[in-house]
Amino acid sequence: MKSCKQAKHSIIDIFSVSAETQLELPYVEEGISAGFPSPALDFVNLTIDLNRHLIKNPSATFYGRVKGESLKNAGINDGDLLVIDRSLEPANGKIAVCYIDGEFTAKRIQVNQKKIWLLPENENYQPILVNDENFLIWGIVTYVIKKV
Repeated sequence: MKSCKQAKHSIIDIFSVSAETQLELPYVEEGISAGFPSPALDFVNLTIDLNRHLIKNPSATFYGRVKGESLKNAGINDGDLLVIDRSLEPANGKIAVCYIDGEFTAKRIQVNQKKIWLLPENENYQPILVNDENFLIWGIVTYVIKKV
């Protein structure tokens, strides 16, 4: 992944996407049981390419590595990898990567009465009322890839 970090003290490291590569991985279409294993799993022959599955708009899609815990109640933790699509329109309730005060941050966006709020998903952080002319909703988070 090629880094295109655009801020010195960024809360999210941003990486460009290379969708030209392919990697077909084994895929279980029926789902994975959390109970008893299925004997049919020994005969899996379907594959999935995560580039085709996760990236709808390659030229507008980036990865971002989360730094911090402000979205932990949304299931997004420090070190998680975000798939960010810059071609999507911002909407209330979406998690967006925003550029504010010289750095990237990820928050849930809320627009009401012509005011924009960046809402954390962690009670230890305060909502941010956007009043900076240099504010930009950079992209919308479409997927979160986590290490378990």
